[in-house]
Amino acid sequence: MNSPTQADVFPTDFLAEAGLNRQHVFACADLPAALLAPLARQPRERQLILLGHAGRRLWQCVQAARPAGEHPIDDYTTSTVDHCFARFFPGRHYRIVYPGPAPIGLQALGAHAGWHQPSPLMIGIDRAWGSWYAYRCVILADTGFSPDATVDRENPANSSPCTDCRERPCVAACPAGAVGDRFDLTACSDERLHPGSPCGEGCLARLACPVGSEHRYDTAQIRHSYRQSLALLKSWRLSGRSV
Repeated sequence: MNSPTQADVFPTDFLAEAGLNRQHVFACADLPAALLAPLARQPRERQLILLGHAGRRLWQCVQAARPAGEHPIDDYTTSTVDHCFARFFPGRHYRIVYPGPAPIGLQALGAHAGWHQPSPLMIGIDRAWGSWYAYRCVILADTGFSPDATVDRENPANSSPCTDCRERPCVAACPAGAVGDRFDLTACSDERLHPGSPCGEGCLARLACPVGSEHRYDTAQIRHSYRQSLALLKSWRLSGRSV
């Protein structure tokens, strides 16, 4: 068994090959207490590992693995993490807190990692990948990885690409008029719930954004994700909950 004080080598290539090509290691001591509070962190859990995916690779891996559950991406991700620790770090303590029920500030973690910048679509965006990335796993562990560097938020290279956009094609493409200086979630939801809406299984505004368009998910992945969110919207409406 490795000692928790011994430096560990992060399995960058293994995870990237499995489609989890966005990776950031935080020292828990460097994170705001408010972010960690919902996770009921144990004293030995010294590090928080944020994993995500960008581009098409993860979906290709999920399709090849064909997990049988209701949430194939989550099931594949947690299985990959379990396999990673069993193979490279046997005996290490780790705990997957996302996917899971704990209310985790994923976008706040993404901002600390330098992945997340605001966009008119109310989802994160960055200059390399556009909006075609997602948070997939949060792990608390007693590992000894070298923490990743803090992102310089004052550097223009780390700012939102939307600040440079003058044409704003996302605004023009939204049939609900929900995209603008302030995102109208109700208008977006109403449009998506309308029978035959072109936004039922995708987002026209998101597709219109040119940033990172070369990394756009394939049609099957887009439909999978938006069908899940549409089903959630429908269940909320049926229960009388607001969005």
